[in-house]
Amino acid sequence: MFRRKSNTPQQVTPQPTERITSVVADGVSLRGKLTGKGGVRIEGAYDGDIELDGLLVIGPTGRVTCPQLKARHVIVAGAMRGDILAEKVEIRAGGRVWGDVTTAAMSTEEGAFLRGQIQMEEKVHLGITQPVPEVTTAENGSQEPRAAEQPAAEADERVTSAASNAEQSKGATKFKRKEKGKSKS
Repeated sequence: MFRRKSNTPQQVTPQPTERITSVVADGVSLRGKLTGKGGVRIEGAYDGDIELDGLLVIGPTGRVTCPQLKARHVIVAGAMRGDILAEKVEIRAGGRVWGDVTTAAMSTEEGAFLRGQIQMEEKVHLGITQPVPEVTTAENGSQEPRAAEQPAAEADERVTSAASNAEQSKGATKFKRKEKGKSKS
């Protein structure tokens, strides 16, 4: 009638730890578009777009200006100007944010500053586009991968286009050689 529960322990899958893989050091200023996968810590100044599939830490000396920052997890200990869209946002004691925050999980420490609105969602869709390797043809005819941001369908079109361009350039080279009287096959 009553069964004994088995004493076998339940297997718990550990969550992967987020790691910092790149650092923008104090005294460094960058401007542009930051995309990719992994963890980034900004201690210097950054101005531009950020779409990061990973952890973004704005250190105590970091200053970021971004129209809309998209990342899985954002920790602000420095200054951030712009909107944040992330699954998890932490504003530390010295952190200052000027902009709206949309997130599924939010935490702040005493002394944190936020001027903007917080919108809590059950699930946040980031819509981060991953860099797709693009194949380019070098001068010697070999193909080299190059990172480019585009949907996969466009990347396939570019690879096909690069291959046909390589074939056309080989044909043009043979034509020129025949013209000069150095017929090589």
